[in-house]
This record gives sequence, C-alpha cells and structure tokens, in this order.
Amino acid sequence: MGAAAELTQRTPGSPGGRFGRWLERRIPAARSVTLDQRRIFIFPSLPGLFFLLLVLLILLTAINYQNNMAYAVAFLLATLFIVAILHTYANLSGLSLHAVTATSAFPGQQSAFTVRLERGRRAAHYGLRLAWPRGGDTRVNLVDRDSAELALFVPVGKRGWHHPGRLLLESSYPLGLLRCWTWVDLDLRALVYPRPLASPELPGAPTDSPEGAAVPSSGSDDFYGFREYRRGDSLRQVHWKGLAKGQPLQSKYYAAFAERSTWLDWEAFPGIPVEQRLSQLCYWALRCERGGEDYGLRLPGSEIAPARGEAQLERVLTALALFRAGEQRP
Repeated sequence: MGAAAELTQRTPGSPGGRFGRWLERRIPAARSVTLDQRRIFIFPSLPGLFFLLLVLLILLTAINYQNNMAYAVAFLLATLFIVAILHTYANLSGLSLHAVTATSAFPGQQSAFTVRLERGRRAAHYGLRLAWPRGGDTRVNLVDRDSAELALFVPVGKRGWHHPGRLLLESSYPLGLLRCWTWVDLDLRALVYPRPLASPELPGAPTDSPEGAAVPSSGSDDFYGFREYRRGDSLRQVHWKGLAKGQPLQSKYYAAFAERSTWLDWEAFPGIPVEQRLSQLCYWALRCERGGEDYGLRLPGSEIAPARGEAQLERVLTALALFRAGEQRP
C-alpha cells in the first residue's frame, strides 16, 4: 500500500511551510487549549487599514493647516483604534477549546468534528467564528451560557485516520477594525472506512439454505417427522406404534436447524489489490448487517468472531479501516 495511505490523512489548507512549523512549536497539538497572549494574533483588518489611512490624512491636514479641530478628531480616532485593540484581544483571551469527538465516515462523505468552547473570566464573548480548512464554519456568541458544543463538517479522503488540520478561531468584535485569530491543533481525528465496492458473490459463503431451514442430521434430537423405512435404519428410529396400527413401516426423521453465519475472509479474494479487497469486504459487511446475518472477519493477524448488530459492524469496519494503516490511534 502506498505511503499516502500509511499516514494520517490531513486536510489541505492548514498553515504550512515555515509558519506551520513555527506554529507547531508555539501552539503544539493538545486536546484542550486555553487562549493567552502566546496563542492569539491580532492585526488590522482591511477596514482597519483604511481607518488608519483616514486618521493619517486628517493628521496631515491638521499639521498643514494648524487646525485644532482636525487635531482633536485625529487624536480621538487614534484613541478609538487603540481601545479597539484592547477589546478585540480581550474578546478571545481566556477562551478554552476542547476536542470532543469526530464521527466516522466513508470516503467522499463529511465527518462531524465536535468542539466545546468555554469562556473564561470575561462575562461575554461576541462574534466568534470557527472553521476548519476546506470545511464548514460556524459563528457563536457566549453571552448567557458558559460553554457551547459546535459540530463542524469536513470532507474526508482515503481510509484511515483523517486529521482536519488546525482549527481557525477568529473575531473582529467590536468595531471590525482589527482581526484577532488563532490556529489550534486539537488533535482530533476521524476514522475513515474503506469505500464499499460491490462484488457479484461472496467466495466461501455458507449454503443457500435460509436461516432456520431444517437440515438432516443423524445426531440431532430435534424430531422433524416420518419417512419411509430404509434398510439400515436403526431399530430405535422405527415408528413401532404406527406399525402396530397397521400403517406402513416408517422411520422417525430428525433434523437440525441451520444458522447462517458468514465469514468475511481476506483469503477468499486472491489476486485482488489490497484496497479493492478491503472495499469488497466492507461491502459484504454492510450487506450482512442489513440482512440480519451473523458475520465474522478474518484478516492476516486478526480475527473477529461472528456476531451482528451495530457494535459488530463498527468492530469490522474499524479493523478494515486500520488494516496496515501504519498508525494506531492511542
């Protein structure tokens, strides 16, 4: 299997290059992160840059014409900008982000990554925007509640563990003159199952006898009926009461009831590439679960006993997703 499938899949769009490596040192991956001055960045937004240009023009006009009113307006606007810096920074400072869970998915689907946002000492936080690279975004205010759980959807790629990248949290509250943001890695991953691939039949499948059908069994104690006597039948099987009543000589017929149990065996698909083989096993696992059948899985080095139900399906799909993935989730 290629190297790309051996590593955790990451969503493109996260900070990369030197800045990405610097971020990894400054804000390392953690399941919980509290924002402070080391983790928060702030810079004038586009309207803020135009605002500063306007203040500069007013100041130059005041200097040129020695106009006290222009001086007052320039200094008032400059003070407003400085106060906005403090409020914009305080709107993110003290917030805590916690990784909650990520839903499993198939390639091409979207996984829901759930994050819990908690406020600190500040009474309220406004205009918070959270987004994954190449994924959805959401906005929230923490005003009359201390925390909020938010689910953001991200498309997933190949099977294995999918890392969505760094989570962007930003705000331009209160005036929109500055943008305050952070990039945090919450070490949150989603499990991506193999893509189901239909195949005409399952090699090594059990007999076509439906579940519960009677199958002849000489060693069974389950009485099923009578049949004509055959030479060699045990005398204990002869229906003597019927013979005493003048009926033809008959023997008692015993049967066992079949239980359909399917094995999804790696060796049943010889000569097929690894990913295609896993996809077909995934398809048959889903099909057996929909049909209410017991099914087990045999892979090189591991085996899952036959069973049915959501827990069994999750065990089988997880084993297929992590087969030779090169990385096991701690």
